[in-house]
Amino acid sequence: MKEIKAIIQPFKVSAVTDALEAIPGVGGITVMDVRGFGHQRGRNGMEVHAHGSVNYLPKVMLLLVVPDAVVAPVLAAIQQHSHTGNVGDGKVFVSPVEQAVRLRTGESGEKAL
Repeated sequence: MKEIKAIIQPFKVSAVTDALEAIPGVGGITVMDVRGFGHQRGRNGMEVHAHGSVNYLPKVMLLLVVPDAVVAPVLAAIQQHSHTGNVGDGKVFVSPVEQAVRLRTGESGEKAL
């Protein structure tokens, strides 16, 4: 199992989640409003900032845990539907998940997804 965290532009959330819901094996998606900055430190080149100031930009983080076999199509869907080609499109992180437990039933492993 893998945990996928995708940090994307807020206006891309609907397109990305629609694409993810269409992938067999994606059991659920958690969506969080977040703020942050990347290499540009929240600047697009048009603003004037005091030296060292950071502009935290609104983003959305999607969190999924999926079976290993589903990682490639999930990554492809996120890339395809979140890409604008502009600074700030976001990033995706993939991490291993050792265990998952569904609290209601006690199921564990991929059955819990």
